[in-house]
Amino acid sequence: MNKQKNKLLILLACTVFLITGCTKPLKEGKKVVTYEKTGQTLNENILCRPTNEEVIKIYEDHKVNVDKLVSCKDFKVTSGGYEGLWTSIFVKPLAWLILKIGTLIKSYGAAILIVSILIRLVTLPITKKTAMQSENMKKAQPEIERLEKKYKNKPQDDQQVMMQKTQEQLAIYKKYNINPMSGCLFSMLQIPVFFAFLEAVNRVPALFEGTFLGLHLGTNPLVALTKGQYYYLILIALIIVTTYFSFKLNATASSPDQEKQMKFMSRFMIIFISIASFSLPTAIAIYWIATSVFTILQNLWVKREVNK
Repeated sequence: MNKQKNKLLILLACTVFLITGCTKPLKEGKKVVTYEKTGQTLNENILCRPTNEEVIKIYEDHKVNVDKLVSCKDFKVTSGGYEGLWTSIFVKPLAWLILKIGTLIKSYGAAILIVSILIRLVTLPITKKTAMQSENMKKAQPEIERLEKKYKNKPQDDQQVMMQKTQEQLAIYKKYNINPMSGCLFSMLQIPVFFAFLEAVNRVPALFEGTFLGLHLGTNPLVALTKGQYYYLILIALIIVTTYFSFKLNATASSPDQEKQMKFMSRFMIIFISIASFSLPTAIAIYWIATSVFTILQNLWVKREVNK
């Protein structure tokens, strides 16, 4: 069952990777062009016109005509015409929603925060079910561990023995209302939504030209630190802490071996995300922190409901 789940997730990840390669970094030869003041990577196929004169000059120097683009405030889902199924159905609507809310409340940073929460609220029925499965798995853990001990010294290549073990395991799952494949639902939904959000933000210049709580949306902590702006370390700390607790609350395993694998993967991902957080623009960091906090609060709520 776990092998099927892993294969499904790998296939999904590969599919998403292939269909989301729509962001085209602006290049000078083989070198990716960045805006030095913020460290922001500039993209060639932006959805609307930048307002920063220095950024416009960079585009003009690289023969990209930004005058033909609509202003970000006037951007519509249909702006720029049809760009394929992925961009037209996922990326542009998300970009339009962020821009629309940002224009209304006069803060694109707050708009990113609001849309991040809205996405999680829309997907709440699925994420809640996944979280409940996780809590049910914890309840079933003692029985699963006893099952593992029971079959520990029995021949693993004996099909009849393994079939009997599988049947007993499925009986435990049924007892605690566990569907092993339901855990795929959130992953299947989360991956494309994350890529769509990431691309929507990366292709909208307005989202990198504003500020939020004194933090420039286009600046990443690495660039900020070189300028002595050490308060950007708050973003790194929040990303690490929220990621750690969201992983910890989601961690469930059906066997000791799987538990070891999950602990290793969680540590690896936390280290990887910690390193990556130095190069994440504030705009993306806001999304990551907001979704992680939502996950933590949701899982605490579900834990309370299940354990009543």
